Amino acid sequence: MSIDQTLIDEAKVARENAAAPFSRFKVGAALRTTGGRVFRGCNVENASYGLTVCAERVALLSAIAAGERKFDAIAVVTQSDTPAPPCGPCRQLMWEYCGDIDVALANLGGQRLDYKLSTLFPHPFNFSLED
Repeated sequence: MSIDQTLIDEAKVARENAAAPFSRFKVGAALRTTGGRVFRGCNVENASYGLTVCAERVALLSAIAAGERKFDAIAVVTQSDTPAPPCGPCRQLMWEYCGDIDVALANLGGQRLDYKLSTLFPHPFNFSLED
């Protein structure tokens, strides 16, 4: 794995900005481009729940909006007892835009789990405009 503590620290900083008034489950993410640029994201909840946006998607969409298209790693930090993986929709979106990137999951207690996205998402839906 090529994820150092710096990326996890960036995700911790992002987590502090989370808007989680309903679940009280704050999540922070830090997505790194192949050029070394880091984009932070935090979860933002909504009373309808369906409009809630995950930290991983906020980081990815911010990077895409800034013109970035090549990524090599993401760190996700939560306060859970064990590090929490991204949800299914986040995994699919990361697969489509990031490929098989390195994923570090960490909690505030210092636990850390490292994966390749393909391990967390072994059977992604692949779409090609050429099909």
